[in-house]
Parts: sequence; C-alpha cells; structure tokens
Amino acid sequence: MRKGTLLVAGTTSDAGKSVVTAGICRWLARQGVRVAPFKAQNMSLNSYVTADGAEIGRAQVAQAQAAGIEPTADMNPVLLKPGSDRRSQVVVLGEPLAEVDAMAYGAYKDRLRAVALESYERLRASYDVVVCEGAGSPAEINLRKGDIANMGLARAAGIPVVVVGDIDRGGVFASLYGTLALLDRDDQALVSGFLINKFRGAPELLAPGLDMIGELTGRPVYGVLPWLDGLGIDLEDSLALDNAGHGGRPAVRESLRVAVVRYPRISNFTDVDALVAEPGVVVRFVASGADVAELQEADLVILPGSRATVSDLDWLRRTGLAAALLDRRGPILGVCGGYQMLARAIHDDVESGAGLVEGLGLLPATVEFAPVKTLARPVGEAYGCRVAAYEIHHGQVSVDGEGAEPFLDGCRVGAVWGTTWHGALENDDFRRAFLAEVASMAGRDFVPAPGVSFAALRERRLDALGDLIEEHVDTAALLGLIEKGAPAGMPVLAPGAR
Repeated sequence: MRKGTLLVAGTTSDAGKSVVTAGICRWLARQGVRVAPFKAQNMSLNSYVTADGAEIGRAQVAQAQAAGIEPTADMNPVLLKPGSDRRSQVVVLGEPLAEVDAMAYGAYKDRLRAVALESYERLRASYDVVVCEGAGSPAEINLRKGDIANMGLARAAGIPVVVVGDIDRGGVFASLYGTLALLDRDDQALVSGFLINKFRGAPELLAPGLDMIGELTGRPVYGVLPWLDGLGIDLEDSLALDNAGHGGRPAVRESLRVAVVRYPRISNFTDVDALVAEPGVVVRFVASGADVAELQEADLVILPGSRATVSDLDWLRRTGLAAALLDRRGPILGVCGGYQMLARAIHDDVESGAGLVEGLGLLPATVEFAPVKTLARPVGEAYGCRVAAYEIHHGQVSVDGEGAEPFLDGCRVGAVWGTTWHGALENDDFRRAFLAEVASMAGRDFVPAPGVSFAALRERRLDALGDLIEEHVDTAALLGLIEKGAPAGMPVLAPGAR
C-alpha cells in the first residue's frame, strides 16, 4: 500500500481511542503493513521503560506490540504525569523535563510542539503508516490554542481524523455532532468520519441513527464496534478502572482474594493485570475507608505504585486503611511507591517537598527521594525463577534492618514483601510461585494453573482488537482515508462555520 496516516480522536476520555488505535495497528500489521503508533502528548500514570531507557505511556507500548514492533520514545514524545490536581511532571522523549502547574505548562507548548512533530516525522519516514491517538477530546475549545495532540497535530501534519464515540455512556449522536460542530472550519475539514464504540444492543435499532448522523454531518460512520469484556489493555488512567472488569466471582476456598489499594494517585496499576488473568484469583480495588473489612479479609493486599507517595500515604491514614494494614497478619506486597510507604521513614524534598515523613514501618527500610529519576529494565531471580521487570522512581530505598531477606532488589520480612520492580507478576513462573506461597500462608487450597501465559493472553487480546476492526469497520474506506487523506468539500457545521 502507499504510505499514509490517521488520527483517532474521541468525544471523551475513555471513549476507546487507545484500543481502537491498537486494533487498527494489529489489523494493518496482519496485512503486511509496516505500521507504528503515535501519541504526541499523553497524560497517564501508567508508563513503561523502553529498551533504551525511555519512559513512555503504557498504551503506546501495547499499540507497538499490536503493530509487532519495539516501542520507542518517538511513539509518545510528551508524557504528563499528574502529581496533584494542578501539577504534573513533564517527560519529554522519555526523560523528565520539569514539574509544572497547568498555567506554567503553556510556556513549554512551542518547544513541545516542535519535539512532537519531529518525532512524528521520524516515524513517517520509517514506517508505511502511522496511526495517531488523540488526547481527551478535540472539542476542548479552551485548550485548542496550544493543542499538540488533537487538531493541532492534525492541522500541522495534514492528518485525516476519525472520531470515536462511546455509545455505552449514552448520547453518542449528540456527542459526535457536537464535537464536530465546535471545531473551526479548518479543523472540521480534516474530520472525515466516525466510529461508534462499546455497542451492546440490537443493530437494527441503531441503523436509523447512523443514517441520520451521516446526513446531518456529511460524514460516514465507518463502523460500530460491539462491547467485548476483557479488552482492557494497558489502561491509561484510573478512570478506566471503573469499566475494566477487575473483580471476579465470589471467593471460595479454592480461590485467592486479592485487594489492591486504589489511592488517588495510583500509578502502574497494570502490575495486577496478570493476576486478573489467573483462574481462581479474585482481584478487587479498595478505594475508601468503607472497604476496611475487605482489606482485612483479603488473602493478599497489594500497595501499587503512586505518583504522589507522601500524599497517598497520608490518604491511607485519613481513610483508616493504614491502620487496617498495620493490623493485618496476612501477606502484603508493596510495589514501587507502595514499597516506599511500607518503609520506616521517607525523606522527600523532590516529589512532595514534605521532608521527613514517617512510613508504615512494616519493612526495615528508609527512602530518600533523588532529583534524578531511575529508569531501568532490571533482570533478577526469585523463588528460583527468572524475573524481568522495569523501574520508574525517584525514591531510593535502603534496607537497614536485620532479618530482612532480599526480594527483587527490595526486601521481605515475614508476610510483607517490597520491591521497586514493576511488571514482575507478568513473569509466569515467578507469579505462580509467589501466589502458591501466599495461598499457603493464607490457608487457601488455591493452586495456580500451570498453563497460564500472560504474554499469550495479551496477544490474544490484541488479536481480538484486530478482529473487531476487520469484522465491524468498513476497512476499504478506512484504507482509502489513510492513503488519500481527508476528502475535499465536506460540509462545515455551525457554530464552527463562523
């Protein structure tokens, strides 16, 4: 095929841009097309470390896997990692640049736009097709002037745009029409059509609406993607957790109950995806003081990563969850920020500026936040199993007590484990050995299934996304759009017509 490009935008966050982009990448790769994903600016607390040590959003990693290629920093040149409602760390080409608030970020926009366009052009030169993912919604008109991820990118590079609407939220036709109508004339000229996502209903009832939205906007609906459970691949933010399907059947003696603490700035919660895939493991998120009983009754509690370790530790104390953790006698696993919370003391003049803060004291360790972020892809061993993982943290943990056993560059004391390594549970043999010990300590008859491969499961999920595109989208029309660009002469809707 000829070279081309496409931008997948959405009416809202969590409309399905990430999974649609991954699906298009997998579908094209099956056709022998050399395709790469791209997201100019991503706001996410789920990130990953590439082979050359760059930090990028996990969604772009999944999309690269869908395309059958190695992820690089060019696929997500600007990553924003919120530390509060008003401040974010700005990561540029995989390296932290600055910590800024929403207003100060504007001063970086010209520089970041140039970086993003350079990354995009490098991908365009190296691949047949680049499938871009937008951010939030292109109709966020308050942000349009400095936009580098949606119509700002599309206009700068002449990229045709498809808008994805989430029908499960309701009001999808109004969302599609309104998104288009709020854009100015030149932006509307690039919006070429729509995709409807998460449909579960009678197709014949939807058909009249598809015809009407086409007549009203002069743009086709390229396809209607049905709702499928279990397709939450490397979700970008905790908003998506509400619909991700984490949960499971009620626990019985042969199952293992896992409670994951969902603090306000939870990060890299994709660490537990491999547990969700295990037969008999029931994973639930604990998000308030009302969940204290569930925290105490769980066979395993996981404290995941955090972008705001000190603030989230304070949240644990205010909700009563910290006291519940201290009362536990059962297994606890802390990962990265969660590991730091388990330490005796945290000295943080970098992330929060809080100085010396008392930790939970469940592990004999102290934490010192360093200005330089650790980004690494370590390999080690635990339970006699090889473990490959990745690290993303400012907090440097020092183990300073007797009786602590080494554990994945962290430590263990009794039923409490801590490590800075993300992704360890994706290693099948290690995961099974760890869960077997947890089950034994919890008095459960649970035995890990021997044949579960998380890597194979992820591939099957990506294949399912490719199937969705192939079976439910007018792929010939989509290919034409990718190769030829936005059609000329599409109508302009008011008020954007002004």
